[in-house]
Amino acid sequence: QVQLVESGGGLVQPGGSLRLSCAASGFTFATYDMSWVRQVPGKGREWVSDINSDGTNTYYADSVKGRFTISRDNAGNMLYLQMNSLKPEDTAAYFCARPVGFLGLENTRRDYWGQGTQVTVSS
Repeated sequence: QVQLVESGGGLVQPGGSLRLSCAASGFTFATYDMSWVRQVPGKGREWVSDINSDGTNTYYADSVKGRFTISRDNAGNMLYLQMNSLKPEDTAAYFCARPVGFLGLENTRRDYWGQGTQVTVSS
C-alpha cells in the first residue's frame, strides 16, 4: 500500500532553517509528481510546493518562494523540503502528498497523504 512518512520537523528560531524529508513506499515513486502542503490548526490546508516526477520542474506558493526548495531523490524514494529564513507564520504541520492534477495550483487534488510533521518557528 502507498505510504508517505514525513520527518524533520521541530522547533526553530525565526530566520533559521529546517529540512523536511518524506519517505515514500508502495508505488513507483519516480513516476509520480509530489507535493508539500501545510496546515495550521483551525485553518485550511495551504499548498506549499510541487515537483514533477523527474525533478526538472518545481512550483512554489508566493508565501515561500525564494525561501523554500523542494527536491527529490528518485533512487532513494525520498522527497525533501529545504526551508530557510523561516518566519513565525511558517508554523504549521507539513504534509507530503501525491497530486493527481495540474501542478502549481492550490486546489489540485491529492490522493495520498502522509501523517505530517510539525514545524514551529518561535523565539
